[in-house]
Amino acid sequence: MTSAVFRGGGLRPVALGAALVGLLATYLVTTTVDADAAEVVVSQGRPATASSVEGTVTPASAAVDGDAGTRWSSAFAASQWFQVDLGTATAVSRVAINWEAAYARAFTIQFSGNGSTWTQAYATTTGTGGQQSIDVSGTARYVRINLTQRALEIYGYSFWEFQVYAGGTTTPPTTPPPAGGTRLLSFNKPAQASTWQNDVNCNPCGPDKAFDHDPASRWATSSTNGWVDPGWISVDLGATAQISQVVLQWDPAYARSYQIQVSADNANWTPIYSTTTGDGLKDVINATGTGRYVRMYGTTRSSAYGYSLWEFSVYGTGGNPQSPPAAPADPAFPATRLVFSDEFNEPAGTKPNGAKWTMDPGVPQNGEVQYYTPNSENAQMNGQGSLVIEARRQDYQGRQYTSHRMNTSNKFHVQYGRVEARVKVPKGNGLWPAFWMMGADFLQGRPWPYNGEIDIMEVLGRNTSEAYSTLHAPAYNGAGGYGQKYATVDLSQDFHTWAVEWDSKGMKFLLDDRQVFYASKATVEDTRGPWVYDHPFYLILNLAVGGDFPGPIDATTPFPSQMLVDYVRVYQ
Repeated sequence: MTSAVFRGGGLRPVALGAALVGLLATYLVTTTVDADAAEVVVSQGRPATASSVEGTVTPASAAVDGDAGTRWSSAFAASQWFQVDLGTATAVSRVAINWEAAYARAFTIQFSGNGSTWTQAYATTTGTGGQQSIDVSGTARYVRINLTQRALEIYGYSFWEFQVYAGGTTTPPTTPPPAGGTRLLSFNKPAQASTWQNDVNCNPCGPDKAFDHDPASRWATSSTNGWVDPGWISVDLGATAQISQVVLQWDPAYARSYQIQVSADNANWTPIYSTTTGDGLKDVINATGTGRYVRMYGTTRSSAYGYSLWEFSVYGTGGNPQSPPAAPADPAFPATRLVFSDEFNEPAGTKPNGAKWTMDPGVPQNGEVQYYTPNSENAQMNGQGSLVIEARRQDYQGRQYTSHRMNTSNKFHVQYGRVEARVKVPKGNGLWPAFWMMGADFLQGRPWPYNGEIDIMEVLGRNTSEAYSTLHAPAYNGAGGYGQKYATVDLSQDFHTWAVEWDSKGMKFLLDDRQVFYASKATVEDTRGPWVYDHPFYLILNLAVGGDFPGPIDATTPFPSQMLVDYVRVYQ
C-alpha cells in the first residue's frame, strides 16, 4: 500500500534524551542470592536516599518501588547522587536505569559496604538516557549513582526506576558448555569481513554492524573492490560454542549460494549449512556445529551488487556471550495504565502545553506549500475541550500558507503500549492531517528512515472517506511503506479515534476500536525487511497543505481549515 514520504525533516536535533515510560520486568525480591541462580532485583522496596529531591511527589523511594509510573527527580543542579541500601552485602551483577527526559550524560556507579567508603564499578561520559542496562561486578550493601553532567542543563536528573540485580552466571561459560540455556552468542562480538563499504551510500557499513542487535544498521561489501564472489563475514564468539541456530536478515544484496561455516582457529573452516537457492530477506537456519568462529561464506550474488546483511545472529550455548540491552515487557491489552495524556481542556486561546509538546516550526518536506509557524501561532484551545490546528492562507517567510506541527520529543518517549488520539479532520483538496510517531534516535542524529516511522493516521482532504496507517523503515518507505488504506465513513463530519496497540510482536491499528490493519513483526521480516520499531518513539500532530501525497490545493480548498484534536492518550 502507499503512503507519504517522510514528513519530519523539519525536526531539528535538540538535547538528546528518551523519556521512556515502560514496564520493566519484575522479579522476586530477595537479599540472599545464589550466584548461579537467575538474576533477581534486590533493590525494590529497599531504603533509598538522594542528595536532593525536586518536590514531595518525586521522592527517592519512588525509584525503587517497582512502579514505572512514579519517579525520583533532583534539584536543578549538576552535582547530585542517589543511593539504595540493599540491607546486606550482595554480589551485584547489573544495574538497570529507566530514565525520564532529564537524564545524565556523565555518571558513575559506585559500591560501598558501609555507606561512606566508595569504589567505582562503572563510569560514562556519553550517557544517552532511555533504558540502560549496565553489567557490573562486585559485592556491595550500598549502590550509588553519582551524577555529574546533565543532558538538559535547565533541569536536574530524573529516573522512573533504579534497579539493582544480583545472581546469574557472572563468569564466562565453560567449554563444553553446560546443558540447556540456548541464547544469543554473537551480540557485540568482534567481526571480520572480506571487504566492507564506507562511502556516501553506506557510511559506515562495517562487519560489526551485523552483530550490534540494531536492525537498522548493516554490513555491506565494498563497492570499490568487493562486488565479487566470494564474499564473507565472520564473528568471534570469544570461546568454543555449540551452535544451534543462525538467523540472517538480508538486505536486497543477498546471496543465492552460500555456506554457514564454523572454525576453531579462524583459519580452517567446516560447513554446517549450504544452499544454492537463497531468496533473501530472513533466513532462519537450524544447523548444529562446534567452533569459536562462525562465518557466512557467499559464492553467488543475487545481483550485480555485493553482499549485505542487516543482522547476523548466532544462537547456542558456550562462547562468551554478552546480553543485549533488555527490552521492556510487552503490555497486556487492553492496556489501562495511563502514562501520558493531553485532554486540551484549557480555556479558549490557550496555547499547547510546553511541558508536554515541542513546537516544530519551519519549512516542510514532500512538496508541501505551508510554513509551520513558531510559537504555536496556528494552534490553540477552543474552550470546548479541543486543540485547534489551523491551516491558513497567509504570507509567511516567502510562502503563502501557514500551519502547525508539534511533537513530544524530549518530553515524552514511549516503547510499546496503546497510543491513541481522537481527531476530527478537515475536508479539502491538498489538506493532509496526520497523527504519527518518529523513532527517538532521530534526535541523536540517526537519519530517516533508519530511525523508523509509525503513521497511526493519515487522511487526505480530497477523500475523507478513507485513511492510511503505514510503517516506514530503511527497506520499505515512502510510497513503498508497509501499510493499509481503508475505506470508512466521511471522517470530516465528526471526531474519530485512531490507535495503535504495539508490542514486541507487532502493531494493531484501530479506527474507533475496529482493527483496520495488523503489522506482524515476523511477517514484515519475512516479506519486506528489518523491523526497526523495538525502541522508544515520540508522538507528532500536524496539518500539512499540498504536497506529493495529498496533491495540490485548488480554488475549492477552504481556508482557514481546522484539524481538531479532542485528546491524545498513551496506556501501558
